[in-house]
Amino acid sequence: MTPLNLKSRAITQGNRRAPNRAMLRAVGFTDDDFDKPIIGVANGQSTITPCNAGLGKLADIASAKIRTSGGMPQMFGTITVSDGISMGTEGMKCSLVSRDVIADSIETVCRGASMDAVICIGGCDKNMPGAMIAMARLNIPGIFVYGGTIKPGKLDGKDLTVVNVFEAVGQFGAGSIDQKELTDIEKNACPGLGSCGGMFTANTMSSAFETMGMSLPYSSTMANEDKDKEISAGESAKALLNMIEKNILPRDIMTRKAFENAIAVIMAVGGSTNAVLHLLAIAHSAGVPLTIDDFETIRKKIPLFCDLKPSGKYVAIDLHHAGGIPQVMKMMLNAGLLHGDCMTVTGKTIAENLKDVPDQPREDQDVILPLDRPKAPEGHLVILKGNLCKEGAVAKVSGVKTRKFTGPARVFNSEEECLDAILDNRIKAGDVLVIRFEGPKGGPGMREMLAPTAAIVGEGLGDKVALITDGRFSGGTYGIVIGHIAPEAQIGGPLALLKDNDTIAIDMDANELNVELTDEELEERRKGFVAPAIKYQSGVLAKYAKLVGTASKGAVTD
Repeated sequence: MTPLNLKSRAITQGNRRAPNRAMLRAVGFTDDDFDKPIIGVANGQSTITPCNAGLGKLADIASAKIRTSGGMPQMFGTITVSDGISMGTEGMKCSLVSRDVIADSIETVCRGASMDAVICIGGCDKNMPGAMIAMARLNIPGIFVYGGTIKPGKLDGKDLTVVNVFEAVGQFGAGSIDQKELTDIEKNACPGLGSCGGMFTANTMSSAFETMGMSLPYSSTMANEDKDKEISAGESAKALLNMIEKNILPRDIMTRKAFENAIAVIMAVGGSTNAVLHLLAIAHSAGVPLTIDDFETIRKKIPLFCDLKPSGKYVAIDLHHAGGIPQVMKMMLNAGLLHGDCMTVTGKTIAENLKDVPDQPREDQDVILPLDRPKAPEGHLVILKGNLCKEGAVAKVSGVKTRKFTGPARVFNSEEECLDAILDNRIKAGDVLVIRFEGPKGGPGMREMLAPTAAIVGEGLGDKVALITDGRFSGGTYGIVIGHIAPEAQIGGPLALLKDNDTIAIDMDANELNVELTDEELEERRKGFVAPAIKYQSGVLAKYAKLVGTASKGAVTD
């Protein structure tokens, strides 16, 4: 390999750096190593969650490849909060918070140790965007390695994911399954290591990062437990050394066009609503102008042509076997739906990376559908505006039969209140459930509402009731659901002014969400509004509540 043209800032500044070198000798540096770039290996390994329990082996493989390729790997840990484990509990308040803690920690270590480059290895919903935010801030050569998807669980010949368990809770509450069936689903849904298997948030973000060019081709849909994921981790490390040689930086890759590509592919594969929040935050850190309205503009141009859970049939590993994200991208590139001139971590452009990908997928699969026969003619993440959400709100319309819905509000001030009402059979067809004070500040932490939405589906009300919230939704959620409502209730957004039996009107075709009240009526109610006290007065959640911004701009803390 050509000698690297970069020497670490931490160890090449004369004798005054001797103490730094002494410390590094204690962890294995020799004289020759001080001429090599120091490369951070941000390792998200954690046994708290299957999403991250398989990351350590990938970090070790990447570190070994860095060392044999001419760099000096220095591994450090990053924290994680599992959405799947914390879902439906008070702990879920820490999930979105962890994205920013992770970003801050990676940035802090890399700046503090004057790292020359960083490889970030993550596997769950928040360490993935957290890593990208950090790399955008640092703007040193960086690459992301996805830990890989979980393989589907199996029961009675059907594929299962963790979302089936949440839905089974609702089915049990409705009496449509018994305790044994519920337990069987629980025991079989998650058969091994890897991130949740559908096109939920983790696989959505991995697909977005590959599309943007921050991960290697094909890496976003591999299974954690398959050999090709280990090979890809080593190849990612080699690619990072090449990026150092060529001085390819994250902001060279994370351009406006790259974000447009990512949004387009998310629309094509049926990705999570959380992508809106995370891409806005990453763009903010990269200094790229991106607004919530850009998602709507791009959505109208992109057909949904992949049949993936939660509203479709297949899981991410099925997409991988059908050709993966490169196959999806090649079809879109040929149709003029992607920018092919964007730089990537390979040192090549998108178009160059896709040169040898077939123009069409194999005929013996139906995961990736023909562009002229898509599941839907437009993308599935709809941005709504109206007197309830002047800054915007996000709805996922894939699999939704009813795109217009009007009904009486059933108002709840927390997720728990709403879930209790669903499980107690107090919700009727035609209701519009309102969950408020769950926004970035109000939660604090903007919890995901998978427990109530899955219970609604389990109760057989999936297309008979609507749910709106200033909180978020899991990538596994589907139905008549609208989240990210901004401004949020905690700061006096209109959601805070609603009362039971107010008429809520949803029109996804017209991109509107309104309450049938006049501006004068809303203003009169506002006079009596007093924001509830933030539920945490010290610690990380209190700090987050003070710093976090609106969901319509990514809920960033800086």
